[in-house]
Formats: sequence, structure tokens, C-alpha cells
Amino acid sequence: QVQLVESGGGLVQSGGSLRLSCAVSGRTSSSYTMGWFRQAPGKGREFVGAISRFGTTTLYADSVKGRFTISRDNAKNTVYLQMSSLKPEDTAVYYCAADAWITITTATPNYWGQGTQVTVSS
Repeated sequence: QVQLVESGGGLVQSGGSLRLSCAVSGRTSSSYTMGWFRQAPGKGREFVGAISRFGTTTLYADSVKGRFTISRDNAKNTVYLQMSSLKPEDTAVYYCAADAWITITTATPNYWGQGTQVTVSS
């Protein structure tokens, strides 16, 4: 069983940057494609991006493309979401997830973290 713990959320002004981390334990992170999702108040969970097992392939939602970057350090069993040029509409609880590429990119992964709140003020 894999456990995922997100950190790094907080309050940031519009236009600012923030980096989220997702620590993986229970199994080596290189066993999984990793994804980031978010859920804003009153909305469904939204795919943000994904990174393949060894970081060779990434995929982003159009809403964050060019502003967000996913990376991973398998030696540290950690995945990152670097967020720049943040907008108020990026305000949400951000979740990391682990599974296979197909389940991550179809928003049906088996393993989820507990989430971390990101609030962007205008």
C-alpha cells in the first residue's frame, strides 16, 4: 500500500508562486505515474497534470499549461508541483495521486493524498 502526503500549500497573492510537494511512502515512487488534481469549492475534482514513472513524459491541463510544472525526484520519493503566475481561480485543495498512466490521466487513480489548500488572493 502506498501513502501520499502533500505539503507546501498556503496563501499567495495573484501572480505569485508556490511549490507543492508530495511525499511517497510504502512503495518506491518510481513504481507509479504521479498526478496532481485540484478541487475548488463547489466544483468537482479537476486533473492538473501528470508525470510518468521516470519523468520522461508530462501532461498538463490547458488551464495550467505554461504556468505549472511537475517534476519528480525518485531518489527522494517525492513529486513536486511548481506553480507560477498564480490566479485567484487556481484557489483549490490540491491532491497528488499515484497509479498507472491511464488511470491518472482519466482521473481514476487508486491512491490519493489528503490534499493541501492553496489560496490565491486578488
